[in-house]
Amino acid sequence: MSHRPSSPSPGRRSVLRGSLAASAILALPAAGAAPAFTLSGRPKAAWGVQAGDVSAHSGLVWVRSDRPARMIVETSATESFRNPRRWHGPLLGADTDFTGTVPLRGLPAGEQIHYRVTLADPDDYRRTGEAVPGTFRTAPAKRRDGVRFLWSGDVVGQGWGINPDIGGLYAYDEMRRLDPDFYLCSGDTIYADGPLSPSVTLPDGRVWRNVTTEEKSKVAETLAEYRGNFRYPLLDEAVRSFNAQVPTITQWDDHEVVNNWYPGEILTDARYTVKDVDTLAARARKAFSEYFPISTLPATGDDGRVHRVVHHGPLLDVFVLDMRTFRNANSPGRQTDDTTGILGAEQLAWLKRELARSRAVWKVIAADMPLGLVVPDGATDIEAVAQGDPGAPLGRELQIAELLRFVKHRRITGTVWLTADVHYTSAQHYDPSRAAFKDFAPFWEFVSGPLAAGGFPANALDGTFGPDRVFVKAPTTANVSPMESPQYFGEVDIDGDSGELTVRLRATGGSVLFTKVLQPGRVGQ
Repeated sequence: MSHRPSSPSPGRRSVLRGSLAASAILALPAAGAAPAFTLSGRPKAAWGVQAGDVSAHSGLVWVRSDRPARMIVETSATESFRNPRRWHGPLLGADTDFTGTVPLRGLPAGEQIHYRVTLADPDDYRRTGEAVPGTFRTAPAKRRDGVRFLWSGDVVGQGWGINPDIGGLYAYDEMRRLDPDFYLCSGDTIYADGPLSPSVTLPDGRVWRNVTTEEKSKVAETLAEYRGNFRYPLLDEAVRSFNAQVPTITQWDDHEVVNNWYPGEILTDARYTVKDVDTLAARARKAFSEYFPISTLPATGDDGRVHRVVHHGPLLDVFVLDMRTFRNANSPGRQTDDTTGILGAEQLAWLKRELARSRAVWKVIAADMPLGLVVPDGATDIEAVAQGDPGAPLGRELQIAELLRFVKHRRITGTVWLTADVHYTSAQHYDPSRAAFKDFAPFWEFVSGPLAAGGFPANALDGTFGPDRVFVKAPTTANVSPMESPQYFGEVDIDGDSGELTVRLRATGGSVLFTKVLQPGRVGQ
């Protein structure tokens, strides 16, 4: 649909082959092993490279070393790296688990950027490790170039980890072959509260085998254990190859810390010796910031945040929400006055302001939880927004009603909601003609996932905002393994000529389950 080539350029393929070769050469350290100051030889970047929050003229490049090292990044318009531009990065040390990120600025718009990361001995910069290559496309400056991206979430959850028998985290390889401009990870990037067993017997008698590490043998509580959980997916070659080719926009949800967490919570889970969720969340947030290149969340300091806008040319702005850090306590959700809600007052004001400022044709609201699906927390409390009462907005619904009213009255066009979290894929259309609350314009919400976790049955709908479940694909039983069920991810393709936005809900194995084409320039669809 767009004018951008639908398949990788020869240079991009070559870079990928180089990345795969590097993966074979740079043998990973023992699973869970921490870098040591006494290692001999040259620094190694065996965990691969990744890029994040790429815009028209900037991006971030990430790496992890096996020891103290200086991070050096070179960029080039070609894979030959003739006349490269050099970027001197940070000294990687124990304070960031030997990870580091380099911001790249002043890049050309709409171009393939080739980069390579070299780690240098801090005592002798002539002693360098083997360069690890990667590539990404900057956002286009011209509308006609089009945009295409994927989204999903929910990685290594419910006891299903890296299983060599089925090709590891195989969904990443399938997504990489689609060659998107970027990948939006809608949260649950890890399951810090989900230990892995070496094997699990499936209902049909087959045995699922997990790659195991020390940090994945129990729930994460210490900073080291959280770091080990974020390292775990990088043991998979498909993940490292994907990261070397596809830049990411990453947000978090609950399982980066603990299931269904909220600020101020005190755990009753007997598996935890640390009961204070705020303490756990601070440790998880630091590890999260160390292992993903996020423009607003540095690895050090307290001024960072997960919520942000990533501008991707004239066609697209991505509004990344944080529905964890500022929420109120989970409850039955029947309050008639709720200014905190799921976003917090400050984040809601930010979102309104940025939506009103946006001049992009499409405004994707990347939510880490769905709006109209009832997601329970125990027998009485509610984990997401909808609380099962189909009447007027109550509890956290009040904040969403305020936002939807704002979008309608400010005549903000092209809003589309994308999310994951519930471990199946579906499409919901929200319309005031079906709703108890009517002061909003129609919109779509698309759900995908899991990417590498257990599948679950579909959640009930709440009628407050008039959702109609136009499509759903979900297991009929809980916690279906990736060996028994396909994994799900979504694709968004914005055509540069017409401005049409096409959503495809995909399953691993190559099938497109559902397609919806949306027209640009409308307040409601």
